[in-house]
Amino acid sequence: MTDERNSPMTDADSTTTGPLAPDDITADSPFTLPGFFDALADGQLVAARCTECETQMLPPRPACYNCGSRAVTLSDQPRTGEVISYTSVVRPPSAFDHLAPITVAVVELDSSARLTGRVDAPLEDVAIGDRVELRVHAPETVDIDSEFDLSYEEEWPLHVFELV
Repeated sequence: MTDERNSPMTDADSTTTGPLAPDDITADSPFTLPGFFDALADGQLVAARCTECETQMLPPRPACYNCGSRAVTLSDQPRTGEVISYTSVVRPPSAFDHLAPITVAVVELDSSARLTGRVDAPLEDVAIGDRVELRVHAPETVDIDSEFDLSYEEEWPLHVFELV
């Protein structure tokens, strides 16, 4: 992780502001999935915000999926929000098989950005409109089978929403 990511992100920081050229996007860029999880491991939940149409993208992307603009910037996000949709996954990926069934929800954070994640509650205890808070866990503290991780995922933290 670079020192830049340990400091607060601002619109003036050239590593966190578009328009971004393809050469500006490296494997550890905060606009990539590995960069998103690196920031999450450091305690930062960040989204990209398009400065053209105001769309928020979580995890961040180097270009807006709404209008195609590369004029994007990163912004810190709150960890609290509201369940807007949810379901049960009866046959999860192999690493999570022993946790089945898993409740998964789309959560609209208090900033209006949306993030999908596992909810630490049975399906029957979750409802649209429930308030949740995001918790981040180091991979070694979670009871999942790391044998199924891809090499670049081994150190990615896991995020779970808890009912509040």
